[in-house]
Amino acid sequence: MVEPARGGGRDAQLKHTGLRPGWTTGACATAAATAAYTALLSGDFPDPVTITLPRGQRPAFALAVEDRAADGSAATAGVIKDAGDDPDVTHGALVRATVRRLAPGAGVVFLAGPGVGTVTRPGLPLEVGEPAINPVPRRMMTEHLAEVAAAHGIGAADAEITVSVDDGEEIARSTWNPRLGILGGLSILGTTGIVVPYSCSAWIDSIRRGVDVARAAGRTHLAGCTGSTSERTVTEVYGLPEDALLDMGDFAGAVLKYVRRHPVDRLTLCGGFAKLSKLAAGHLDLHSARSQVNKDLLGELARAAGGSTDLAGRVARANTGLEALRLCEAENIPLGNAVAARARDEALSVLRGSGVTVDVICIDRAGAIVGRAETR
Repeated sequence: MVEPARGGGRDAQLKHTGLRPGWTTGACATAAATAAYTALLSGDFPDPVTITLPRGQRPAFALAVEDRAADGSAATAGVIKDAGDDPDVTHGALVRATVRRLAPGAGVVFLAGPGVGTVTRPGLPLEVGEPAINPVPRRMMTEHLAEVAAAHGIGAADAEITVSVDDGEEIARSTWNPRLGILGGLSILGTTGIVVPYSCSAWIDSIRRGVDVARAAGRTHLAGCTGSTSERTVTEVYGLPEDALLDMGDFAGAVLKYVRRHPVDRLTLCGGFAKLSKLAAGHLDLHSARSQVNKDLLGELARAAGGSTDLAGRVARANTGLEALRLCEAENIPLGNAVAARARDEALSVLRGSGVTVDVICIDRAGAIVGRAETR
């Protein structure tokens, strides 16, 4: 179904990992729109339909939907998204594009069909009121329609493209879209057209868009949280609005690097003790597969916080970060505060020169605060 991607770099890396790449919703929408417009002009749907991605790859997509209006005014094609080996929530979604002719000179117009969201807040790369079809997918669809028009002897593609995703509104509840002010469904995304397995690029992009939306709303205090429990803690402590909360997950580095380039007055980092102990050790990716709790460091911090040599040794031999924390709590040694302070200093080193102040809150699994470092 798919022509192998050409070129080295990322493609070679994927071959090395053995993971299968997939296609973005933007690539799927482009394939569907190209097929629909071809059928509108010629009466026949190309199946499979081949498109050219921004980096030159030429994948082919099988059509899951083919439909033409009885009066010949519109055609619809649909492609099932294949995200490859990436755990993408849109994997298997049916992406449809309906193309209608417009009067000469109208250009290409985009509409949000069922399951595609609409932008309701500033700060995104689209104006408020626009369908959530990102700039690169718009350009891809426009260029492909122009090629189809030229192939059929038409000087310009004047068409309306309505993109929809079956069950997209329900799927969008598992994404950042509601928090970013994209309502009614999913975003049509992609800058390369390719989904790189486990790159988590969509999550990192959502973090960046979250910062943009918060800044556009005038927020000067943001909070990067590792999950829903830490979000609740930050909300209780500071009363921050939802659009000031960044679901950073394991990607502390993504938050810090983007805020360094797009600064606010204050950044709070809140998360589980063990995860933030990884930041304290200098790790910017807090995922368990890519960084581990450094219990030797915890032992050193316990000793520096007033613990005995014996306690420091037991902390260093602890099975988990939580056990290390409990050992210190039993002897009234503020290991949580020490970890929070070290994590704050690591964050400040990434944010250097930005003027952003940082405070850190460490919590346990129940959401109780077990460590804190004030703004610096």
